[in-house]
Amino acid sequence: MITRIVKMKFKAEHVNDFIALFHSSAPVIRTFDGCLHVELISDIHHPQTMCTLSKWTSEESLNQYRNSSFFLKTWTETKKLFQEKAEAWSFVEIK
Repeated sequence: MITRIVKMKFKAEHVNDFIALFHSSAPVIRTFDGCLHVELISDIHHPQTMCTLSKWTSEESLNQYRNSSFFLKTWTETKKLFQEKAEAWSFVEIK
């Protein structure tokens, strides 16, 4: 299982725009093959800083999502709202 974390910092005037975009996109993301979970979290002291946390059955399923036209469209819209460039990490559980 892969846990994907994407950290994003938004311009203050676009925070609510991104929250709305996430809420409309998340149900579609959840339908992608291999998606087990997706959620949006925000920094408790810096509400402009948010992370998406998603869980995928494999790196292959994550990459299929990342290479989809839906992701390209959504990510293009999201990047317009950034204050800074996003950072992303993919993790596996240590057993």
